[in-house]
Amino acid sequence: MKKWFFILLLPFLFSNVSAQNEHISSFNALTVTYKFHPKFFLYGEGQLRGIEDYSYPDYYEIKGGIGYNLTKNHKPFIGIGRYVTYKSHSLDKEEFRVWLQDVIDLKSGKFKFENRFRAEKSWFYEPQKDLHSDRYRFRYRLNISVPLNSESVKPGTVFANVYDEIFFVTEKPSFARNRVYGGIGYQIDENFGIASGYLWQREFAKSGNKNLHFLYLALNLTIDDSDDKNYNFPGAD
Repeated sequence: MKKWFFILLLPFLFSNVSAQNEHISSFNALTVTYKFHPKFFLYGEGQLRGIEDYSYPDYYEIKGGIGYNLTKNHKPFIGIGRYVTYKSHSLDKEEFRVWLQDVIDLKSGKFKFENRFRAEKSWFYEPQKDLHSDRYRFRYRLNISVPLNSESVKPGTVFANVYDEIFFVTEKPSFARNRVYGGIGYQIDENFGIASGYLWQREFAKSGNKNLHFLYLALNLTIDDSDDKNYNFPGAD
């Protein structure tokens, strides 16, 4: 147990790494999944990110929604959220977002391949410019996970997780972002799990491209009284 706990914390030993004006940023999340019906579940998430400064949060988001277990491996979902960005300790941009998504899981042995498709509509307000705008965005993520010390994820399981996500928008450049993540997690008991890893994010824009490097840490809470429990790790979103 001590060995796996040390491995989970390894990324944070490198928080001072920097190169070519790029630096490590923080990405912290708390997620809650509540299965209140054999078919329906509620999901909520809060995030704090330190984008410009690792130790100072300058971005947060609060979001949630309701999902439906169409089958064990097929989960449509609808969500809403609020997203706020600060620059120089001042409010820079507010966003209200709604989205529809579909998640289809495919399994091969111990490996789970999660295919997530999402369509988003966002409304923005920049108070310093008194500017309103909106945007449509489309996302696809392939998320691969595998338990390392058991046949499936259950209490006491350590698992590995990698994914790639691409983002498209209706304006140009249409290919707006790419995310690549790798990390490990530990399902502590029937309710709590933790995950940690490295997230690389490439932003594409008319003004120039930008790389972001995040150390990701998440606490996941699952509330599920059913006999057929499914431990879900949303990943950096």
